[in-house]
Amino acid sequence: MPDIAVKDINNKETGTVTLPDQVFGLTRREDILHGSVVNYLANQRQGTHATKTKGLVSGGGKKPWKQKHTGRARTGSNRSPLWRKGGTIFGPQPRDYSFGLPKKFKKRALAEAMSAKLSDGEITIIETLALEKPKTKSMVEVLKNLGLEGKSLLLVLPAKDENIILSSRNIPGLKVARVSDLNPYLILTHDMILMTKDAVNAMTEGCPR
Repeated sequence: MPDIAVKDINNKETGTVTLPDQVFGLTRREDILHGSVVNYLANQRQGTHATKTKGLVSGGGKKPWKQKHTGRARTGSNRSPLWRKGGTIFGPQPRDYSFGLPKKFKKRALAEAMSAKLSDGEITIIETLALEKPKTKSMVEVLKNLGLEGKSLLLVLPAKDENIILSSRNIPGLKVARVSDLNPYLILTHDMILMTKDAVNAMTEGCPR
């Protein structure tokens, strides 16, 4: 089980914490990570694209001209796809792109993402993080002390904290998430992960066995 230093908000080490191999010590599996990211992105698609077929465009009804003896091609409706402003053939229609994954696969993918971040040295753990009131300046000061200012950062908390959320929403590149909200895409799209010690414990409780 890997050990990692625990720091306070002033970037001073206060001890170490042992991270479970089930979450932070896995060998990287690119296929699992890829499958999880594809699943997440597919589930975000609204699938509301649509084109009008000849049954949906305006017009039609009366036959433009008689069938024979006009010297022109036969036609039955001005809504034909061959006509200007006619319907669209085989155009995209609303559909659901989402698909499911087994629970064990999801848990494994989440652990794979955290293990990848740890092996790359992109996880920082702090003892605790609490703000007396919502203030962006206070959060910026914490990030500056930890050397994380200006980086693409995912701040992971064990539970919702309004003061931290409100203090972080105007800081570019900073995203706040609860342990229960984590997914591989969210983890992998940030350069650094900042976690509280309680968040690590909460994540360990739900790790795959």
